[in-house]
Amino acid sequence: MEQRLSFITLGVKDLQAMKEFYVDKFGWKTHHDENGIVFFKLNGFILSLFPVEELAEDATVSADGQGFKGFTLAICLNSEKEVDDLFSDLGSKGVKVVKAPHKVFWGGYSGYVADLEDNLWEIAWNPFLELSPEGNVLK
Repeated sequence: MEQRLSFITLGVKDLQAMKEFYVDKFGWKTHHDENGIVFFKLNGFILSLFPVEELAEDATVSADGQGFKGFTLAICLNSEKEVDDLFSDLGSKGVKVVKAPHKVFWGGYSGYVADLEDNLWEIAWNPFLELSPEGNVLK
């Protein structure tokens, strides 16, 4: 199978509030917003928001997820300053900072924020990655 990722779908409790979070706090634009699903076109794939009950039903699993979800999403930037600037911007918009950015054991610089339903976003500078101008990982 090819190594590829097309969609990440978050099962959400409040679709409208979550859409507004990503539009108002992250400053993203919707790519598709109808029929009970919201798409944000990112750099090479889609982040979609879909009601958690319907997503669980589609996957034929229980929707009662509790506590830490066992995954994080990450945005890699080009410098520690870019990380600090983004944290400053998000903090001024009331985004919940879970862990302020700092130098980390693996040689980079990162911290975490959470959306309204506690999906964790790591915002990091990784000195071992080369990014394209669009933010895609090259190496």
